[in-house]
Formats: sequence, C-alpha cells, structure tokens
Amino acid sequence: MEVLQTVFWSAATSRTGLASRLAYSRTKANSLIAGLIEQGLVQEAGLQASSGGRRPETLQLAGELGVVIGADLGATSLDVAVMRPDLRIIASRSEEADVRAGPGVVLARVRQLMRELLAMNGLSPRQVIAIGLGVPGPVDFASGQLVNPPLMPEWDAFSIRDYLGEAFDAPVFVDNDVNLMALGELWRLQRSLQNFLVIKVGTGIGCGIVCHGEVYRGANGSAGDVGHICVDQAGPRCHCGNVGCLEAMAAGPAIAAMAQQAAERGESRSLAEALRATGRLTAADVGQASRNGDAAANAIIQRAGSLVGQMLASVVNFFNPSHVFIGGGVTQVGPLFLASVRQSVYHRSLALSTRHLEIQYTPLGTHAGVTGTGVLAMQEALRLSGAPA
Repeated sequence: MEVLQTVFWSAATSRTGLASRLAYSRTKANSLIAGLIEQGLVQEAGLQASSGGRRPETLQLAGELGVVIGADLGATSLDVAVMRPDLRIIASRSEEADVRAGPGVVLARVRQLMRELLAMNGLSPRQVIAIGLGVPGPVDFASGQLVNPPLMPEWDAFSIRDYLGEAFDAPVFVDNDVNLMALGELWRLQRSLQNFLVIKVGTGIGCGIVCHGEVYRGANGSAGDVGHICVDQAGPRCHCGNVGCLEAMAAGPAIAAMAQQAAERGESRSLAEALRATGRLTAADVGQASRNGDAAANAIIQRAGSLVGQMLASVVNFFNPSHVFIGGGVTQVGPLFLASVRQSVYHRSLALSTRHLEIQYTPLGTHAGVTGTGVLAMQEALRLSGAPA
C-alpha cells in the first residue's frame, strides 16, 4: 500500500506531512491513517514540535507488526541485526568471517546468529516479517542468487533464499552489498537526493547507483561493478582474470601488498615494525602509519585514492551525480584517502559535472550495509503484500 510505503520512507512524519507527500487532501489522509491505526499497521509515536498551531502526532509503522532481520556479508566479516519496522536496531552482532569458506559454513553461522538474537530478546521466528541479505558479489535480484562472483566462487547459483527459508517462514531478499549501502543512504535521506553514488572500498570495490530516487541494478543486476574497470593496461592480474583492474590496484589487499613491499625495501620504519610485530600488514596499519607522519604510507594511500578517483571521474562524467558517498573498510585509513579521491575526480572530470558535486565519506559509516538490509527487507515485504503478513 502506498500509504504504508510513504510512512516507512518518511521518518517522523505527521498526517499533514503524509498528505503533502502523497498529494492527498487532509480529510483523505486522516481517514486512511485512522484505518491503518485501527488495523494495527501504523501507530502514533508522540507529539512533534509545534510550528504555530496544534502539535502534530508522529506516525510510524507499528512495532506489533514484527521484526526484520538484516545480514550484511563482507569478504572478511558479517553483521547481523534484528530491527523494528522503523529500522531501530533491537540487537546486533558483528564478527569476522571468510566468504571463501562457502555458503554452507557462512550461512550456517548467519542462521545461528539470527536465532540467537531473536531468542535473547524474547522473539520467535514467527515474528519475522522479512529477511534482507547483502553479499559482496553480483546478484540476479529476481532470483536472489549470485552469478559468477569473483570473491566467492563457491556461491555461484546457490539458493540463499531456500537455505534461510528452512529456518524462517518469511520472505528472503538478497542484493549486492554496495547496492544495500546505497539503499541505506537513500532511506537516511528520505529520498531527498535523487541521483547519487555510493562507493565501497574494502576487499573489493563496488558502486551503488541511485537514479531518480531508486537503486539502479541494470538489466541483470551487475550495474556498478566498477572494481573491474581497467586503470592500468600494464597493471597486475586481477582475480577476475583480467589485468590492471582498479580492485587489484587500490582495494584493501592491494594497499596491504604495497605496504609490505615498502616495509621489505626499507622505505618505512613504521610499516617494517608493524610487519615484524604481526607478520602481516593491513590497510589499517597503513592508516596508522600515515597518521604518524610516515611518508611511504602517505604515498600508498594517495596512490590508491588517486586510482579510485581516476575511475570515479569517468563515472561522474557519465552519470553526473549530485553526491558521491564513500564507505567500506579502507575509509578507516583517514582523510588523506578522501582528499586524494577528490583531487583526482576534480582534476579529471568535466567542470559542469563537478560544479555542485559533493564527495564525502558515508554518514552511516559502518552501519550503512546493515541499515540497507533492513530497508530492503521492509520495502520488499510491503511491496509483496501491501502490508507485512
């Protein structure tokens, strides 16, 4: 139902605000809301500040509808959260995971965490409205299955829906993780921005595209796979089989590899000490060395940011977004990465494309992915039946 969708996408809305968004008369909006409250689908959640007259009531989806569960899988981590219909988090858990272990191992753990979080909060599987899952690979959205995912080959054509459906009598929706980050930002913004990009830089690199207020997935779900755009014809071979891919040269593992080379060549005392201490280096180590003023670490971060910006400049020229939000683990290296991305984009893009362009780290930060899983679950459940079952 359009009214329920609008309530969901309009945080802290009132009857007047709802009428305005839907272009309904106040009488019609009041009548519809009264009916939804009576059915237990919408609830009043306190008075808003007065704008000069009677203080309006805040409307939101009723908590009695149940809960949604979101699981955001990264290449090396997973986040699971149980959320109310308005996406307030009831409980969550984050831990390390390796998607290369295969769907049997990883999804068994996801399913176990879902059950534990429900039980810890006195909730039963029957109260689950829908489940949203984000994965770091290309997804055929209609079937909910991964298609030849470079980072997780054992997941190809595996039915995540069927696996989770064995434990929960609720619809399961699956999408690429960066699409869900974009969906999370779209929900945070209440669709106030219509055309923007979300770039995730972690173990891989991907792009979520919001076009005319909707996440754009392309003809088959692979839109935004920018990590495999070539940025150097003479570059290293990527795990996808091609050479010079952005992901092979600027993602987390590439940054770590450059750091190890710098340490072994004696170019960085700070990185060499970190390597001796742990036996390996990560992008976080490079970020810490950079914050300590290490010149080699600064050069590595600047190179990675410049390459991401090189790719992004072409995308900005093509798509002309109003904003670019950057997220993912590599953003934790600090502001120098963002500055390098910006410099490269503004240098290489057309003046008209960047006249009002804003490039920043995602405001949702590490919560962007799991928020997006909740948005996906709730939005698609409402679309399926007009109201959650």
